[in-house]
Amino acid sequence: MTVKLTLSYNGSKFNGSAIQPKTRTVQGELEKSLKFLGIITKTVFSGRTDKDVHSTNQVVSFQIPSFWENIEKLKTTLQKLLGDDIFLKRLEYVSDDFHARFSAKQREYRYFVSLKETNPFTKNYLYHHKNINLEVLQKASKILIGQHNFLYFSKSGSEPKSTVREIYDVKIYQYKDFVVFKFCANSYLRSQIRLMVDFLLKISDGILDEEDLRKQLSLQTHISKTLAPPNGLYLTKIRYNQKIFNTRKKYEHLDNDTKRDNGEKRDDRK
Repeated sequence: MTVKLTLSYNGSKFNGSAIQPKTRTVQGELEKSLKFLGIITKTVFSGRTDKDVHSTNQVVSFQIPSFWENIEKLKTTLQKLLGDDIFLKRLEYVSDDFHARFSAKQREYRYFVSLKETNPFTKNYLYHHKNINLEVLQKASKILIGQHNFLYFSKSGSEPKSTVREIYDVKIYQYKDFVVFKFCANSYLRSQIRLMVDFLLKISDGILDEEDLRKQLSLQTHISKTLAPPNGLYLTKIRYNQKIFNTRKKYEHLDNDTKRDNGEKRDDRK
């Protein structure tokens, strides 16, 4: 049986999401806890996040054996093992061909900039940058929308089959003392968002301009290679086709059996 797990995590507590030897990662902690519950499986994440990058809605798919058909009980038990740095939001049945990464249609990230100086309680979750020109940022960000070769907005060392990505929308807005960068795309290259945010902030500061952005986006010249810090970045939403979730009837008998079993146990205790 294939399940879809939606979770959030505090990126400052992990050395990234993807499993790595001899270091604490989100995937590593999840698979270790699943193994403890008798679930030997390979988890698939919708996308990987770097060290200190957070997520409010990461999606993971994996297989569970039939003896764990009560997925509400599985979710509760798994949460106790994982502790406070990972929070399990939903665990649900999906179609067997669902793949958290390859089935995803859109991925949404948000980058949070604080206009006030951060403190020991906020510094792991926000990036402080003062004197932001919101109007300039909003105008320049529209240049990124569309299908482009983002080779010069990717971290060196990553070698994807293609560096072409499509950005569907970019919104930059202020909420109280925060400026939020919201990106929606089909997928992203490694560190692409942090490179784009850093470039846009340089335009806001008057260090670079829109023409510089167009030149780097068209691969004419590689002007800026620096990244915005990871702590302000959040994976916030993954969108899929709805049909992959219409599997409630397929497993209804399992839920009914579980409810009946639970009812019988309650009767025994009377």
